Amino acid sequence: MKAFAREDYELRRLEEESLESVEMSLRARGLKAKLTPIVQIIVAVGTALVLWFGTRMVLNTTLSAGSLIVFILYLGKMYKPMQELSKMTDAYSKAAVGYERIQEVLQTDKEVKDLPRARPAPRFRGQIEFEHVDFYYTDDTPILKDVSLKMEAGQLAALVGPTGAGKTTIISLIPRFYDPISGTVKIDGTDVKQFRQKSLRHQISFVLQETVLFHAPVWQNIAYGKPEATRAEILRAAELANATEFIDKLPDGYNTVLGEGGMTLSGGQRQRIAIARAIIRNTPILILDEPTSDLDAASEKLVFDALDRLMEGKTTIVIAHRLSTVRKADVIFVVKDGDIVETGTHDELLQRGGVYSELYKLQYGEQSEVEAPASH
Repeated sequence: MKAFAREDYELRRLEEESLESVEMSLRARGLKAKLTPIVQIIVAVGTALVLWFGTRMVLNTTLSAGSLIVFILYLGKMYKPMQELSKMTDAYSKAAVGYERIQEVLQTDKEVKDLPRARPAPRFRGQIEFEHVDFYYTDDTPILKDVSLKMEAGQLAALVGPTGAGKTTIISLIPRFYDPISGTVKIDGTDVKQFRQKSLRHQISFVLQETVLFHAPVWQNIAYGKPEATRAEILRAAELANATEFIDKLPDGYNTVLGEGGMTLSGGQRQRIAIARAIIRNTPILILDEPTSDLDAASEKLVFDALDRLMEGKTTIVIAHRLSTVRKADVIFVVKDGDIVETGTHDELLQRGGVYSELYKLQYGEQSEVEAPASH
């Protein structure tokens, strides 16, 4: 707000919202204030009518005075709960609105469901294959169009391409955050829909561009994906992730409570916590979505050292806009407009002079093709 000089505008917005809230509260209080006198008037009128009719009946000797007194006592007992209920309407209405909102969330159907005959996933080797996959979020905007690709077990595969090409959507289909509209996603030759979602996701680890950390001690954040982890496992994961050096300097070490979202740590420190979290799970498949895009050179080196240890022996899929991070990939898939337009190694794609070569020239200049083999 200060950077864009919008303090006055935001202050006006706050005042408008506050006044609206005050007006609604006053209306609610007004209704509540009117309800109690109305109930009291009903009680008074009802009691007066009973007395009037009862007195006439006593005078006509059709009702005894004792029976009239009993009627009046019963009437008082009947009106008392009515008066109490009138005082509870405000609390009840708030609870009813809250319940309605909660039900809207609870009754939302899951977009992805386990099939009736889905089975627990076996231990994966890590071969991943897409066969003619189409996907869209809305009917009029296709995101992936007839995507076919294959990653062998233990390979380092990279997805590169312009922003909005569909790279993140591709990796989201592997753990079934979404299901393809048509086509098949396979792991070790089996359609991922045949596996129960939890058992599938237990074998996939993520290191994302924006690391999600919780308001909890460091050790709990590291062990989030494996709650039963021992202290020795947590310490080893932190050491392999190059996180020990900054964790030991925190006020309470591994017991230091992090701010919401990891706000008390730098970007590189958050990423190393995320890598430690992935290391401790020790899954056969690893997905990296721009894990070093926002880091300075020193932090990037520490993160890359940790990633090298993490990727060892795993099928790793990395999304990167900085092409320097994918030179060592066993296979690179170039994604453009929701389709795989090129496949090959770094050197092969540079020699073809296609989309990958153009992207590389944009980042490293016209001499990139000559320098590429030396930097590989």
